[in-house]
This record gives sequence, C-alpha cells and structure tokens, in this order.
Amino acid sequence: MSGVRRRDFVILLGGAATAWPFAARAQQPAMPVIGFLSIRSSGSDAQFLVSFRQGLSERSFVEGRNVAVEYRYADGQPDRLASLATDLVRRHVTIIVTTGGPPAALAAKDATSTIPIVFVTGGDPVREGARPELQSSGW
Repeated sequence: MSGVRRRDFVILLGGAATAWPFAARAQQPAMPVIGFLSIRSSGSDAQFLVSFRQGLSERSFVEGRNVAVEYRYADGQPDRLASLATDLVRRHVTIIVTTGGPPAALAAKDATSTIPIVFVTGGDPVREGARPELQSSGW
C-alpha cells in the first residue's frame, strides 16, 4: 500500500472504531416512557409517588436508569387534563398512569385508543363514564 492509501485506510478504520459504539447503542431498544397524569399537584401526589416508585422498583424498574417518567399535573384544574393527556400521547409514551380519580383516566382514554392506561380509582369506571366493554380491559 502506498502512503496515501495506508493513511486513508487507517483513517477509515479509526472512524469505524469510533462510530461503532454509537451504532451499537442506536440498535438497543429505547427506554420505555411512562406518562403520569394527575388532576392534583406534584406536592399533593407526593405520597402516591413514593408508592408508585416503590412498585416500579419491585419490578426492577428504576426511574432514569431503565425507565423514564413524563409527569403532567393539572393542579386541580380538570379543564387542563385533555391537553396534558394529548401531550403525553404526542410524546409516544409506552403507558399512561393516571391518579386523582375518573377525570384524569377519562382524559387519557379520550386522548388515545392505542396506549394502555392504568388508573387508580375507588369508584365504578362504568358509572363514571367508561363504556362497559372497556371495563374488563382496564380501558
């Protein structure tokens, strides 16, 4: 090999060695993102968040390490829930978790028919506005 060819080869090889870790990392699956939607404020959800994170941890999910969480709070203003839920859908979250009762769950349900929704409610989802065929599937 002439000097120019050898130099080009070494540059090419060095570039490939530098780019390979980035390409390998790009092939790894993306970190799942949980959308968290609450009618309350972050302060009033503090105790629930402790339990939420503990439940994730018990299933080997650690926020920031192998799962991300996008938090949206309506701060007691139910009219904000629809836009907050739509924002989570636009961000392509893997699942939406709602707290604060039926208003947050119904806003999530109205925003998507494809993203699973986990909701916390003490009431009857059908009585609160969910269609009966959706109750058995958790909406």
